[in-house]
Amino acid sequence: MSRANIGYTPAIHALKRLHAELGGHIKDNRREAKRLAENMKHVEAVLKMLNPAFNLQSIAPRRRNKQASPYKRGEVFRAVLDVLRAADRPLTSREISEALLHKAGIAEPPLKQIRDMVGSVHTSLRNHQGNTIDRVGDGIPARWQVLTD
Repeated sequence: MSRANIGYTPAIHALKRLHAELGGHIKDNRREAKRLAENMKHVEAVLKMLNPAFNLQSIAPRRRNKQASPYKRGEVFRAVLDVLRAADRPLTSREISEALLHKAGIAEPPLKQIRDMVGSVHTSLRNHQGNTIDRVGDGIPARWQVLTD
């Protein structure tokens, strides 16, 4: 029986590869969870050494708070328009993002904050493409400018 007869298609092949990849991620996450559990036990042991009466169950697990964007919902596009109107040339999403962060008073933003802002700016630019702003040329990275009437 040939492969064509049992339904091997590019889609099946891609899905099999994706399934294997996801399985690998699960394995990695289990390994990481085991390592984190061991680290937590070490921290608990040190707490007990320092204070044997300490109640470990009083510590609630929590995630660190994600740093909020300096711009509220709906403000990013208006700020992008201000930056593009003041610019003397078309700008990339990264250039716009850095200008917005500097405008918000963040002199040396961490790379993660720049990346998060680039995502917001680029999504906003694509959502308004053709209405208020437009992409200039076909180059990469995309450069944007305000449409003139």
